[in-house]
Amino acid sequence: MKSRVSCVDEDDCDSCRLAYCWWRTAAEFDKCVKVKLGFPNVSILTPRLRLLRELERLALVAPDGLNELQHKLLEYRSGDFWVPTGGIAKEDMDIPPVNTILLVGFSGSGKSSLINLMYSILGRSGLIPFAQTSSGRSNYTTMYMEEHNVLRSTRSGFCIYDSRGFDYHSTREALEEMSSWMSEGIHHNQPCFRYNDRATTADDAAMENVTLRSSSNFLQREVNCVMVVANIAQIYKALKAGDLKPLEATRQLFSYPALRKSKENPLLILTHGDLLSTEERIDGRMKICEHLEISETNGVYDILCLNEYGFPVEESDPVSAYALTEAVYRALLISDRSHFPKMKFKDWAMLILLWLTRFIGFCFAFLADVCSNLGKKQKLRNEFDSRHYKLKP
Repeated sequence: MKSRVSCVDEDDCDSCRLAYCWWRTAAEFDKCVKVKLGFPNVSILTPRLRLLRELERLALVAPDGLNELQHKLLEYRSGDFWVPTGGIAKEDMDIPPVNTILLVGFSGSGKSSLINLMYSILGRSGLIPFAQTSSGRSNYTTMYMEEHNVLRSTRSGFCIYDSRGFDYHSTREALEEMSSWMSEGIHHNQPCFRYNDRATTADDAAMENVTLRSSSNFLQREVNCVMVVANIAQIYKALKAGDLKPLEATRQLFSYPALRKSKENPLLILTHGDLLSTEERIDGRMKICEHLEISETNGVYDILCLNEYGFPVEESDPVSAYALTEAVYRALLISDRSHFPKMKFKDWAMLILLWLTRFIGFCFAFLADVCSNLGKKQKLRNEFDSRHYKLKP
């Protein structure tokens, strides 16, 4: 691929001789090397230099940091990252047994490929693909929610949900569907039907099979954190062609208020960057972050495009592996900050009283409307009788 070139830094040849140091051929990388030796004021750096420094950070900590984060995730139990706030004890918090991370994005963004990479990195699954991707099948799409235990452990404290990709030209439908997921929760094998599925699907048996796979026996899970997956190559090429629709649709999806947890934006995962040159890959990330009005270095991760086996297209990439592991770790930090205190008797009593007050108010409003209509009818009848009486000789 264009951006996968070998590193040429002699001082760091042991850690940089592989192709994952793609950003080191950028035009301003020499400036980044100069500033990384000191501790400059980050606020005076250009966004491009800040991005290069962030990529250097990932490369620096990836060799040793990956094993450390993997161990933390393997030992993680829901609520482990909860920090005491407001004087409430942990046992008084409503912490689910499993935190749920939801992947959303448009069709072809690489959500299922990311699932397979998580299995490879965190679950040590090797070449076994657990999530079916669209590689080699242009008409394939996930028709239902899929819950994945990427650690492949019965004691796992989190799960990842793969969802069906949205259409760039149907953002309103996408936002409505996401709103129901965030408010009502999601469960394994939950159908993700769209308005035109029946018209575009030739195999009715397949549609019936999807319906049968859905069951109310699956546990309904609350979404604790969201990762928005975006195809940076697709968006950037559309921008160069003058098409702003993919970028604007991504902004609407990312900025949707229902996706925010604990006052945090969802995490942004950029995929398929290996299909771009180095300068295009950096420029694309800068443009996307600028349009989304977010930092180009905080909560944004560039993950290498994967093949149908869930592995990078050329070779194992430790920077992408660490970036994806850090993204999951960060999602769990956000999840454990989003929990609320348990409802006590006093809270339930106040809630019931509130519902009762609203019901009584509705009844009075209904009676007032009925009486008002009856009064108007009686007034009209009296006016009619009065005029009829006056007309009599």
